[in-house]
Amino acid sequence: MIKLIKNPQSHQLVIEKKANSLQGKISIPGDKSISHRALMLGAMASGETTIEGLLLGEDPRSTAHCFEAMGAKISDLNTEKVIVTGIGQGRLQEPSSILDAGNSGTTMRLMLGLLASQPDKFFTVTGDDSLRSRPMSRVIQPLQQMGAIIYGRNSNKNAPLAVMGQNLKPIHYHSPIASAQVKSCILLAGLMTEGKTTVTEPALSRDHSERMLRAFGATLEIDVDTHSVTIEGGAKLQGQTVIVPGDISSAAFWLVAGAITPHSELIIENVGINPTRTGILEALQMMDADITIFNQREAAGEPVADLRVKSSKLKACTLEGSIIPRLIDEIPILAVAACFAQGTTIIKDAEELRVKESDRLKVMALELGKMGAKISEFADGLEIIGGDLLNGADLDSFTDHRIAMSLAIAGLNAQGKTIINRAEAASISYPSFVDTLIKISQ
Repeated sequence: MIKLIKNPQSHQLVIEKKANSLQGKISIPGDKSISHRALMLGAMASGETTIEGLLLGEDPRSTAHCFEAMGAKISDLNTEKVIVTGIGQGRLQEPSSILDAGNSGTTMRLMLGLLASQPDKFFTVTGDDSLRSRPMSRVIQPLQQMGAIIYGRNSNKNAPLAVMGQNLKPIHYHSPIASAQVKSCILLAGLMTEGKTTVTEPALSRDHSERMLRAFGATLEIDVDTHSVTIEGGAKLQGQTVIVPGDISSAAFWLVAGAITPHSELIIENVGINPTRTGILEALQMMDADITIFNQREAAGEPVADLRVKSSKLKACTLEGSIIPRLIDEIPILAVAACFAQGTTIIKDAEELRVKESDRLKVMALELGKMGAKISEFADGLEIIGGDLLNGADLDSFTDHRIAMSLAIAGLNAQGKTIINRAEAASISYPSFVDTLIKISQ
């Protein structure tokens, strides 16, 4: 039995019976990364932007609220059709109050590139407790190289932040990390900057911003050999129709659930399979998961497919290097998969997980350890010796949506009762997660 107990301050997800099998078709929420960018670029463009399939999680709502406060008109958020009436580039209005990004690092980091490039306009930005503890210097420093004036706590490392918009200058930024948020922030700042602004990364990060900027009318040059992107300032964005595919990060939970739960078969429909996001598929294939990709097609410039997963005997693997930026958000659920794989799984080069909504390396080691997993944490990753049964335990999401959902999949395959405290965190990116979990488990 699976039930959600709602208390005034927190929700508990209780899983009392190990799943016998999982069956059914699943429609997943819209891609979070694409939803954010559609709202932002729609707000900055001239004319109307129509968004179909928008994610209705808390994070995109934070983006919508921020841009409404700066003058964009956005219809009621829904999955069918959202209309964004843009205000045009360089015409963001000074909000009368502080912009609140909630729990959304994407909202805050990408928005800073736009705010910093609005000459003579003042903005203040904050977020919840978690977001105020996350590092913002990784985007503030390159923006300051462009001439931005930004002040924040802890020597400009943390929100709340104050931004005085400027006429910025173009730079060639060599990012020390492969981060779509850092890259996108600089590219968005470059939109309002005369000349060419370039970002070079050590490895390829997700490219949703590049695809969507081009669709809205921006001029970009991409050098795949050097992992470099150049944007030419001055282009005028024009409203578009954006069809948001299903989020492969949300699909990841069901891919692992179907693979590790005996006698299971799940079909996950309308999943975005952008090559910069398919590290999860490659990792599970390395582990001998039985996954079929079919009905491949394209929607609004993004590749889409349906996925079928059947239960299988997983084997351990090593994940490191260039694949990590393409599955960074999926490492918590891959850690769960590793618990059910024969052998020792090693995850390296994932230190970025320490500065997400929680320290995901530390939290997954702690919480899976409570369930009896043989898991060790080190500076940039995890070592997991799989093959032993997990036991139900009293667990905590640490208000991190990906932790909450990963632990639920672990609990579904554990002996005895599992309780996940603060399970409401799942709604940040997947409001219907618990309902889907119940449906496919019956």
